[in-house]
Amino acid sequence: VQLQASGGGLVQAGGSLKLSCVASGTDTDSSYAAGWFRQAPGKEREFVAGIGWSSSTYYSDSAKGRFTISRDNVKNTLYLQMNDLKPEDTAVYYCGRGSPINVKDAQGYDYWGQGTLVTVSS
Repeated sequence: VQLQASGGGLVQAGGSLKLSCVASGTDTDSSYAAGWFRQAPGKEREFVAGIGWSSSTYYSDSAKGRFTISRDNVKNTLYLQMNDLKPEDTAVYYCGRGSPINVKDAQGYDYWGQGTLVTVSS
């Protein structure tokens, strides 16, 4: 399975971006969990949002109310709609896919995309 993340860029504070993560090399089924994590310079990778195989969604406190994770199983694509972006959201965003017991735990993911850079200017 290969994951290709895209949609990052430079945006002003208060703006929006939509990240996409396309999976290839796998069937179009929903029996997996997926998530978005991010890593800012000098910091560890942190959980942002996750979606279970039943489409239950989970968010970090910083993402709650501003970000929305969704998936299109037919297109094998994971999305992250990010609104009201803040400078502290600046990071490389990674998509992951697998069967984690806890979608917030990066250790449980089997596949990762290459990351897409989001830069939010103040």
